[in-house]
Amino acid sequence: MSASEISMKSTNTTISPYSTPLMVDGNEASKRSSDSVTDSQYWRYDVSTKRQKHGAGSGDKMCFKFVSSGTCPREENCHFQHDMAAREQFMRGVCFDFINKGKCERGPDCNFKHSLQEESEGNADRRRRSDNASARSKECWFCISSANVESHLIISIGENFYCALAKGPLVKDHVLVIPVEHLPNTIALSQQCESELDRFQNSLKKFYKNQEKEAVFFEWVSKRSTHANLQVIPVPSSKAAAVQNIFNFAADKMGFKFEVTKFNNNLEGRNSLRTQFDKNLSFFYVELPDGTILSHVVGENEKFPAQFGREVLAGLLDMAKRADWRTCTCSKEEETKMAGDFKAQFQEFDPNE
Repeated sequence: MSASEISMKSTNTTISPYSTPLMVDGNEASKRSSDSVTDSQYWRYDVSTKRQKHGAGSGDKMCFKFVSSGTCPREENCHFQHDMAAREQFMRGVCFDFINKGKCERGPDCNFKHSLQEESEGNADRRRRSDNASARSKECWFCISSANVESHLIISIGENFYCALAKGPLVKDHVLVIPVEHLPNTIALSQQCESELDRFQNSLKKFYKNQEKEAVFFEWVSKRSTHANLQVIPVPSSKAAAVQNIFNFAADKMGFKFEVTKFNNNLEGRNSLRTQFDKNLSFFYVELPDGTILSHVVGENEKFPAQFGREVLAGLLDMAKRADWRTCTCSKEEETKMAGDFKAQFQEFDPNE
């Protein structure tokens, strides 16, 4: 069903008991102001005291996946609430943090509304735009709610990110870390999302380290990107020291030089990337095993191959024939087995287990 059909009122609806006087033993109890719609609805999203809401989870917090997309892959196993009223408010442009916590720490930097909204012509227009965006995301390969998502490749699901094996992988443990929300890059996400991404990155590093390999992370952020994916490719520890040299060599061939910075941890490095990122330009960066970050802002008229990161690592690993993912696709049965094997080995490192 479309969002508009779901939210359509039936002909036999009754007046909300929260907007009329409550009678107890024939006497009128404490009144709520009938002209204060926000006040009469706010109880649904106030999490200062514990209440039982309808939905899959038994906790106080809303499930972002359900609120933003209308579905949740964990269904009855989800620990968060699947609240359709919260989803309606989100679709009307209300800030998710305000809906979930009653406040938003981003303040004036937040682009969403911080009050509950009644349906209006303006909100109806926003809803139509949201429906159009939802329709686009349903065609996206990386949206969990999409019919096109390769769900058999998913190996771990968090609150803001999920991990999946790459389709047409360069190596068998080639992983993608993907935002649950339909967003064009991982750099402009909130600090809360960055913390979860940091946990995924550290878990993957430990997992590969256990196999005598090192993790290389890279992301191609194009102005035309639709759904972000941070690629993670393990390289043998014996070749880790050569990664920076081969990327610099490839950059020289392309006619540019990387900006080089080094940090003690992922969060520091990614905070630095935010300062370099310009949403009006394309951007490429690679995080090396020793904490070094190589980044390049792609000029307006500069030609830059979308598969640059993969092509460079294919050269390092002597796998030139696997530089294009389309030549490396496997059958669904083979992919399912690879994902099952990976999950079994990754389980002790998985931050969501």
